[in-house]
Amino acid sequence: MHATEIQPRINDVALAQPDEALGADELRQRACTELLRQAAMAAGLLDAGDPAPVQGAISEAAGTAIEALLERELQTPEPSEEACRRHHAANAARYAVGERALVRHVLFAVTPGVDVNALRQRAEACLIDLRSSSGADRFAAVAASTSNCPSGAQGGELGWLTAADCAPEFARELFGHTEVGVLPRLVHSRFGLHVVEVLAREAGVQPSFEAVHAAVAQSLRQQSFATALRQYLQLLAGQARVQGVDLDAAATPLVQ
Repeated sequence: MHATEIQPRINDVALAQPDEALGADELRQRACTELLRQAAMAAGLLDAGDPAPVQGAISEAAGTAIEALLERELQTPEPSEEACRRHHAANAARYAVGERALVRHVLFAVTPGVDVNALRQRAEACLIDLRSSSGADRFAAVAASTSNCPSGAQGGELGWLTAADCAPEFARELFGHTEVGVLPRLVHSRFGLHVVEVLAREAGVQPSFEAVHAAVAQSLRQQSFATALRQYLQLLAGQARVQGVDLDAAATPLVQ
């Protein structure tokens, strides 16, 4: 980090060492964790002498305190059966059992120090190129020359995949859809940005609502928790001194 740059901080606690090069997503993750750690201290759930995180790693006590804080502060409603039925009707394909897709991809990996904006521009240019290309071997050639995944050597081939074979964020974009061909959007995952082509699909069996009721309810609980947590973090950011990291701040309290 250059001397002229603002060191990322939350209330004067540094989020990174001067020689650390972090991507925007990792920096935001550290900032959110630090907001919660300091909130746990303010709530009396964590000793004020708890050590500051080292390279993003918090203490065991801090982890326990944050869990207690969120359990106390985030009140999420239990989904009604009507809400579960609506969700299932709109997303039935998501709960299919045995769905498979034959996939290949080009990975633009997000690594420490990478210029994420430049990487996204490269990935978007690649997506446009491959969507507009009709050559049968074009995708394989681009994967071989460009992809940061070892599968590039095989033209980006990942073979037949099920949801269980993929990171959850990747699976959400891939399964429960009918698209075949190069997907019209970049797929974001913990590994980076993917240009994805679905070569073939095998539809799974769609269980009845009753068979997947518990999974549907859990999905809605997770959505409610994620929304409440996002609002709570916005509130904390609005009350904190935030330097060198882009966080959405809310001026109004979390509304239950």
